[in-house]
Amino acid sequence: MAPEPRKNRSKADINITPLIDIVLVLLIIFIVLVPTLSKSLSVAIPIRSEQPRPAEETVPVVVSLGAEGRILLQQEPVALGELWQKLVPVVLLQPLGLRKVFLKVDGELPHEQAVRVLDQIRVASDRARLETLARLGSDPEGGGDIKVAVALLKPASPGADVPE
Repeated sequence: MAPEPRKNRSKADINITPLIDIVLVLLIIFIVLVPTLSKSLSVAIPIRSEQPRPAEETVPVVVSLGAEGRILLQQEPVALGELWQKLVPVVLLQPLGLRKVFLKVDGELPHEQAVRVLDQIRVASDRARLETLARLGSDPEGGGDIKVAVALLKPASPGADVPE
């Protein structure tokens, strides 16, 4: 005897009408709220001046470190200990934010000599910054620091400055 199939089976369908109602209500809430959420900031747009800015002509400060370890500041020989003292007045003539020193290093020299010169330039930068701070009474933009660009005069030969 086989069991008889039931005639009163319930259907397992999902009623999506309440789901559609909830989605439509959320959509309406977002449509209403989005325009109130946008915030605007007032922006001051700079006015273009008709006069071109004059180019500030500054003589580049060049420190050269020659093959024999000789240090030149603008073509004048300088001792390592005196470099920062002679560099400060020259750098103070440059405008704030544009203080630059170009360091030309012979590629044959050990790197420690170039580092010693860089240390002297850093000391000059600190002194120039302190003098600028004392003169202006506040910390200037850029701090009056010196930016240094280093260039090799000749490429280093293979194996140079390598300890044995």
